[in-house]
Amino acid sequence: MWELSPGVLAALVGLGGGIVLGLAARLGEFCTLGALEAATYGNDQRRLRLWGVVLGVAILGTFIAEALGLSAPSQTFYHTIAWNPVASVVGGLVFGYGMALAGNCGFGALVRFGGGDLRSLVIVVVIGIFAFVTMSGLLAPLRTALFPQIPAEGTQGIAHWLSERTGLPPLTFAAPVGAAALFWALSYAPLRRRPKQIGWGIAAGLAVVWCFAGTTWVSDVSFGEVGVEGPSFTAPLGRTIIFFMTSTAGGITFSVGMVAGVLAGAFAGSTIRGLFRWEACEDPRELGRQVSGAALMGVGGSLALGCSVGQGVTAMSTLAVSAPVTLAAIAVGGLVGLRQLIGGFHHG
Repeated sequence: MWELSPGVLAALVGLGGGIVLGLAARLGEFCTLGALEAATYGNDQRRLRLWGVVLGVAILGTFIAEALGLSAPSQTFYHTIAWNPVASVVGGLVFGYGMALAGNCGFGALVRFGGGDLRSLVIVVVIGIFAFVTMSGLLAPLRTALFPQIPAEGTQGIAHWLSERTGLPPLTFAAPVGAAALFWALSYAPLRRRPKQIGWGIAAGLAVVWCFAGTTWVSDVSFGEVGVEGPSFTAPLGRTIIFFMTSTAGGITFSVGMVAGVLAGAFAGSTIRGLFRWEACEDPRELGRQVSGAALMGVGGSLALGCSVGQGVTAMSTLAVSAPVTLAAIAVGGLVGLRQLIGGFHHG
């Protein structure tokens, strides 16, 4: 193990976490847009409440690991880059609306591609391209001018901010939040009747904790060569595409392992359920809508510093101040997009 490069070690951490997340999506139906759609139009909150399980476990696990010295969530970029509320709102709304148009977020598209849906490959590639167009390409000067990303001067974590002012450990403030999320989730009887789904929600939350703990360890042994990271699926898609096009093993990162892991887990989960089948787009208009949505997700996720999983789960598990606002904006954008699509179908 000591002969492996820090990048390879980080990729192995991402691979393990990604496999679990891919399985949780396929076997536990963990999906952002699916949760919003089922709760709003299907009168079924099970998938939405499952988010409470994932978040509760991720928050409690992350802060317990930090208290034990196994994880350093305050070293993630959610805490080291100064929060820009306007970027969170604008980026979140754009991402959420694009998610509805595309029919999936980046994570969901990876999962569907792992199940044989070739349309989702197009979504994944377009998200990755437009993420880098926004971060370092043609749109980068405009992004920098309107939404500069500058180093934070103080803590950007809610629990850590309260800890600094009270002298109490961050876990003191994180534990009630995690417990409240679990209580909200498990107070819904239809979800309680699905123990396997709850189990996969727990597994997804623990996968986030694993990623933080694993990359913290790699960061320590590599003297900071690798940063502390958790699951996210906007810029990491672009980094993975670039790796496969241009890099040798020396350029491998946590992102590459995470993306590969989700694909592997989704493929395994689809096979277990007997759902794997090749699919392609037969309607050019549908493909155009999905490509447009993917482009919006690449732009919005870059502005908001994360996607529905990156901000909604990973940043939220560290109680980053940006996470609740960004997640709310993504949800609003998604609901607006869903309403437009469904309203259009009704009028058609």
